[in-house]
Amino acid sequence: MKSNVGSADRIVRVVLGLALLALGLFVMPGGVWGRTLIVIGAISLVTGLANRCPAYALFKINTCKVK
Repeated sequence: MKSNVGSADRIVRVVLGLALLALGLFVMPGGVWGRTLIVIGAISLVTGLANRCPAYALFKINTCKVK
């Protein structure tokens, strides 16, 4: 698969994903908000690590520099 997430976007996604996961797991464990933060954090982290965002592909957005 072709990457569609650039390096700056990737760094933001990974940092944001880790922060949201930490908030969901340690600050707001249980409850609807905690679970929501965990899901959003996991999605952000996975898309950042995979260099691929399905929503970007759907809307034909590409923040990755062409080599």
